[in-house]
Amino acid sequence: MTGDRFPSEIKEYTDPKSGLRIKQLTDRHVNFHMYFTDNSFDGDSNSIYFFSDRCNGRGIYNLFHMELDTGVMTQVTDEPEGVWLSTATKTRDSRYLVYWSGCRLKVMDTREKTVKVVYEDHDMLVQNFSVSSDRKRIGFIRNEDVGARQDGGPNYSGFKDKMYAIKDSRISVVNMDGTGFHDVWRDTNWLSHFQFSPDNPSIAMFCHEGPWNCVNQRIWLINMDNGHVWPCFRQGEDDCVGHEFWTRDGMIVFDNRGAGHDGTISSDRTQVFTPPSSGGRQPYFGIADKTGQVQRTVPMPFYCNHYMANPVKDEFVGDGTDDIVLIRMGTDGKPTLRVLANHNTTWLYQHSHCHPTFSWDGRKILYAADTDEGHCNLFLIEDWEQE
Repeated sequence: MTGDRFPSEIKEYTDPKSGLRIKQLTDRHVNFHMYFTDNSFDGDSNSIYFFSDRCNGRGIYNLFHMELDTGVMTQVTDEPEGVWLSTATKTRDSRYLVYWSGCRLKVMDTREKTVKVVYEDHDMLVQNFSVSSDRKRIGFIRNEDVGARQDGGPNYSGFKDKMYAIKDSRISVVNMDGTGFHDVWRDTNWLSHFQFSPDNPSIAMFCHEGPWNCVNQRIWLINMDNGHVWPCFRQGEDDCVGHEFWTRDGMIVFDNRGAGHDGTISSDRTQVFTPPSSGGRQPYFGIADKTGQVQRTVPMPFYCNHYMANPVKDEFVGDGTDDIVLIRMGTDGKPTLRVLANHNTTWLYQHSHCHPTFSWDGRKILYAADTDEGHCNLFLIEDWEQE
């Protein structure tokens, strides 16, 4: 039930590759954090919000809060149908939690202890909620429900079928109090990854979803006041782009792996990358501004599945096939890489993707790993600068 408390499950161990001390935060059931673009950390970086099925049974997730100093967990939601991955977000200070349960969009005021339904949808698939920086509006994606046949499964099965099947999609918005719902943009592509800019409540980003090698133009920017849309990084034939996110100062980071990449790492742990010496193009992540113009590219010796920047963009974290990797930007413009942890996840489902995320102060890194193909857990890295 909401408010129930659970004792700490934290245990520490020394990572065999890096020698760093790693905290395993959970040890029972399936647990994973919010999508890396949403940031599970509270504003003071001393606690997190996360998903777990520890109360409602296998596959029915609710939101929980954990104090990182003590490991004590508190149940935050008690939704019998569950809260699904990519359908929950929050404000930085965690005053407001926004989540989807059943066919309802709910806003929880954690200070006033109230929950309000602000939108219902019984026809389309609704996800990717994001709160505007002025905390007045919630933006989200609505895609045509093409049925269970294209709903996917392990290792992105059905990913391409779903991309081709969806022909009706919307970017929608509703005020935080439940008034003013409307569609801002309508498309014929599968839409995903909606994110309001962190420093401009009128600007947001979204993507055309699907295997990266099948999508002609992945990243788009939109003015949420007038519906004007423009591309971010105009793709060429040899570009395969994805996993875009906003940095704290309103820049856009994206991953470009080169032609032929579908954007995934599968559970057979393969890296589909041909080194430049063999004729392939070196992967990189790029940094663009709100006009969509690329300001910088950072070459990588291999690609990570996701990247995330610290608050000042001098360090990035990525999840390679087997390791959590710290990428430090050198004064010469070249990155240096350091293994922080051997995550050894299965990559089987979305919740088993590591999605490493910096805390708001940049001193902690949170990630998930499903090392036994069943019990996904949360892990925390701290004090890597002290080692």
